[in-house]
Amino acid sequence: MSEQGFRSTAWDVAEKAGVSQSTVSRVFTGSTRISEATRDRVLAAAKELDYLPDKRASRLRSGQTGIIAVVVIIRAEDSAREVNPFAYALLGSVCRAASERGYETLVSFQGSEDQLYGRYVEQRDADAMVVIGTTQNPAAWEYYKSQLEPGRNAICWGLPIDDAPSVRSDNHAGGRLAAEHLWSKGYRKPVFLGPIATAQRQFQERYDGFTEALGELGGSTFAVPEVKESNRIAQGREAIKSLHESGKKYDSIFAACDFIALGALEALQELGVNIPDDVGIVGYDGIDATAHVRPQLTTIKPDLETAGKLMVAQVLGEDEASDGPALAPVDLIERASTQRD
Repeated sequence: MSEQGFRSTAWDVAEKAGVSQSTVSRVFTGSTRISEATRDRVLAAAKELDYLPDKRASRLRSGQTGIIAVVVIIRAEDSAREVNPFAYALLGSVCRAASERGYETLVSFQGSEDQLYGRYVEQRDADAMVVIGTTQNPAAWEYYKSQLEPGRNAICWGLPIDDAPSVRSDNHAGGRLAAEHLWSKGYRKPVFLGPIATAQRQFQERYDGFTEALGELGGSTFAVPEVKESNRIAQGREAIKSLHESGKKYDSIFAACDFIALGALEALQELGVNIPDDVGIVGYDGIDATAHVRPQLTTIKPDLETAGKLMVAQVLGEDEASDGPALAPVDLIERASTQRD
């Protein structure tokens, strides 16, 4: 700041560094036409004067906002505390990936129909838009269907809309990992818990990979897909109740997501079932809660850092985004829920 308390300007920096104001501007826009000595002198003067370039003016000149809008779709009835922690983790990865490319993020949580707004790029509030969140809000995804058409500088996570630009975890590979792990632990009667053939097509991909790998190993499985509850933990509890009443035999579970697995874990413990000796459980998503239950839950964890980078790279149209399929790799995190003695 100057002695009068006013914010320093580019003209102040230019005078102190002994250069023109246009030279100061070129330094802060990354011009390669400035010598290293001149650049160092300008930066030193700017630091001494606590000068900050006017980003708004620069963006107006370039026609870019330097902002990526990130929409997190939640269920209309959910509070902030009830949002799936997976969405928060993915949001953090997207924000970090944007920051690494010099972009700021504008984040909006949207649930009820009167909250829905996705015209950030059209209104020049952002250069691109990323949409993530639950598929349990069909009205929101119906609204975003037109916003996520190819060529609109927008991308989403998962498979909520046909033909929408998207990135997802390698669900098929994750299903295979779950099958191979359970088989290696001696489980021979696995069951899949979770709704399939729904808008949440990622669950179907996980089931397909699971059944494919089991078939190659000489095994088979069946699914408990019919659920009435909307809450994922309640779905897991409901699935175990259905299995118990049907009398079907099983010795292990692959749940479509961690919350379904956690609900199943609770229900089995209430029935006196020993985990992992009687029944082994594998979840999917790698949320932190899986490490804080007893027994700790084995889970398939997507690489969300890679997922965030893929989405940001693709939505900005960078070349690296076109290398290979838009799938985030997955790993199996082995814990006590499948560690038989």
